[in-house]
Amino acid sequence: MRIGDLPTPAAVVDLARLTANTSGMRERAARLGVRLRPHVKTHKCVEIARLQHGGRIGPITVSTLAEARAFASEGFADVTYAVPLAPERIVEVARLVRAGVQLGVLVDHPDAVAAIESVASVERLRLGVWVKVDSGYHRSGVDPEGSSGLEMAARIAASAHLDLAGVLTHAGHAYHCVGREEVAVVARQERDVITVFADRLRAAGIVVPEVSLGSTPTACAADDLVGVTEMRPGNYAFYDAFQVAIGSCRLADCALSVVATVIGCFPDAGRLVVDAGALALSKDPGATHLDPGCGFGRVCELDGRGLDGLRVASLSQEHGVVMATPAARSARFPIGTKLRIVPNHSCLSAACFDRYRVADGDRVVAEWWPARGW
Repeated sequence: MRIGDLPTPAAVVDLARLTANTSGMRERAARLGVRLRPHVKTHKCVEIARLQHGGRIGPITVSTLAEARAFASEGFADVTYAVPLAPERIVEVARLVRAGVQLGVLVDHPDAVAAIESVASVERLRLGVWVKVDSGYHRSGVDPEGSSGLEMAARIAASAHLDLAGVLTHAGHAYHCVGREEVAVVARQERDVITVFADRLRAAGIVVPEVSLGSTPTACAADDLVGVTEMRPGNYAFYDAFQVAIGSCRLADCALSVVATVIGCFPDAGRLVVDAGALALSKDPGATHLDPGCGFGRVCELDGRGLDGLRVASLSQEHGVVMATPAARSARFPIGTKLRIVPNHSCLSAACFDRYRVADGDRVVAEWWPARGW
């Protein structure tokens, strides 16, 4: 099958771009002297995780226990669950650990430590626990200069049922940057915050086995990760229009696109309607701090080349409205035309599809089925 023959909307993964992205980040981690623990939430797909590790099985990061179960069933047994754990789900973690999965969980509050320790005691298991540190994103994590993080780490290290896996952070505020130079500043901040915090713990006599950080922007911009043992980027496998806007990659690096069909053409208004709406592209607004009118993805030719002057202006559930400048340009794309749209946020767009069509050039060569659920 050719890409142009696909029923739409369809999530298409460009195999050459994906391979280049995954090998590039693997080589980058090696140059920086850190382990790569990719975040698989972007794609939730075993085949892609293997590519991220050069065709092998390796350590991964997940955002759901459904991901942890799916990947563990395929041999990925070294897993970090990088979302603060809801207490009622600790028993599920215990089941995975009992089945042989090395599953680390993270905490940023003493109540979470107490809940995990209680279940570990009842289950008669040892659970690995990461202390999450806020390096500037201010979404979650302990204050790196406060006392609570040190106290939690000390409690975990002294527990009969818990092991301190290490300290972990995520510089999500890198997504607010303008250009690669600003991202590089955040990358250095991320490194400094987590390594200084690890040194604080060590000065208090606490052994810190691992120091983990990572987001795709900071992983792409970091020039020195001394003191860090691993990084956890995820979006880089696909990249997306947001990463293009902040300088992490080029449009030609984006490996995930949504193929859509023009189902309405109104040249007088300069308007096209495509059959990819919010449930195919997501309503992530993109890098509006750089371009308030950026729209909901980058419109491309079917061969992947960018189309200037076309903007996905609005989305409803199954409709996308594409505006053309100048208006008469829309006549070039009559009803039935196939377009490719690189979404603003590939992680959210990918999660809207039950399968990926894998393309080698314009040929569809495979279907990959990502994990679903929580």
